Amino acid sequence: MRGATRFTARQEGHMETMAHFAGLLFTTVFAVAAAGAMDWLLLKVMFHLMKPATARRPLVRRSEIVNATRELAQHFTPQPKM
Repeated sequence: MRGATRFTARQEGHMETMAHFAGLLFTTVFAVAAAGAMDWLLLKVMFHLMKPATARRPLVRRSEIVNATRELAQHFTPQPKM
C-alpha cells in the first residue's frame, strides 16, 4: 500500500473552498436557529410583561348600569297571560 495521498495545488484549493463553504453553511444554520430562539424568547417575555398590565385593572361595576340592565331585561321578558 502507498503512504499518504498527495494532492495537487488545485485539489487543495477545492478542499479549502469546500471547508469554507461548510463553515459558512454551519454558521448560517446556527444564526437561523439563534434568531428563532431569540424571537420566541422575546415574544414570551413580552406576553409575560403585558399580562400584569391587564390583570391589575379592577373591574368597575356601576350600580346604575346594572339596575338599568335588570329593568330592561324584566321589561322585555314575555309575561305570562292570565
